[in-house]
Amino acid sequence: MKLHVIHSGNFKLDGGAMFGVIPKVIWNSLNPADEKNLCNWAMRCLLVEDGDRRILIDTGIGDKQSEKFFGYYYLNGKYSLTSSLNNAGFNSDDITDVLLTHLHFDHVGGAVMKTEAGLLKPTFPNATYHVTEKQWNHAMNPNAREKASFLPENFLPLQEAGVLNFVEQGEMLTPNIRIRSVNGHTMGMITPEISCYGKKIIYCADLIPSSAHVPVHYSMGYDIEPLVVMQEKKQLYTEMDAGNTLYFFEHDVDAECARLESNERGLMVIAEKGNLAAMLG
Repeated sequence: MKLHVIHSGNFKLDGGAMFGVIPKVIWNSLNPADEKNLCNWAMRCLLVEDGDRRILIDTGIGDKQSEKFFGYYYLNGKYSLTSSLNNAGFNSDDITDVLLTHLHFDHVGGAVMKTEAGLLKPTFPNATYHVTEKQWNHAMNPNAREKASFLPENFLPLQEAGVLNFVEQGEMLTPNIRIRSVNGHTMGMITPEISCYGKKIIYCADLIPSSAHVPVHYSMGYDIEPLVVMQEKKQLYTEMDAGNTLYFFEHDVDAECARLESNERGLMVIAEKGNLAAMLG
């Protein structure tokens, strides 16, 4: 079994939106904002080689949207989904599965590509795309708060191409990838649990988007149920063996993952953070 960190580029989002009710005087020391109050965030995917399957978890923002759309998010960095896959020794034809944590545009945008003729088709022609049915139905009938994050062109072509598969809480996607589903950020989001090298890796998606969001009460303004997010984080920390678990951050520009520990107040804090390969040992 092998893991490959796939960087799909960075983008900028409002710092206040990313930290909800946490005061700027606190969060600005964790991820400093620019003069427009924007913080830089990664869109970090993960490729898992498990037997003869190559499972890509999330796909970043993609490149098919308009210049005006991308202008809101100040895309930056030297990486792209394609270049990172190529650097790892793969191309789009090699991917057998795409696990979509949820269908917000910065997680699913790269799942569908636009051809020179303007047609939309799955980016990975040999892959089955996995998502929860709860998230699919939620995206198809979005609430007013999330509607702008669910762009039909990012996921409807998957259904039309017949490559969509619904997965459920507790299901084993492979012998080493377990589906975990949460509902506080958006309904039916997946935070997959990966068993590798004797450790557990939680791909945190937007439950814990960065190392700055490890404290239970640090939730995003984008969360549809922030109190549920707090409970889901508490439950996750309780269930996992702290010394044997790595938390993989999709949006942290610096740290790929972290190991947590309980402090003297019984709160989970970062024991160490850094590069996934180094921390796996």
